[in-house]
Amino acid sequence: MNLVERWFGELTNRKLRRSAHRSVVELEVDIRRWINRWNKDPKPFVWTKTADQILETLAAYCERINDSGH
Repeated sequence: MNLVERWFGELTNRKLRRSAHRSVVELEVDIRRWINRWNKDPKPFVWTKTADQILETLAAYCERINDSGH
């Protein structure tokens, strides 16, 4: 996943899943406010696992869902 996707994931988690908005205008204002705050104090995304660790976790997950009988 590239950093742009990660940033949009962060936006989705913080503003779309965890917030309640009564209108599109209210949502847009909230998102723009969040973006302005983010840009004033940006925090770089830091990988905490190696690519091999991530792929091992993903492989284990795929094996679990493939063997689930669904």
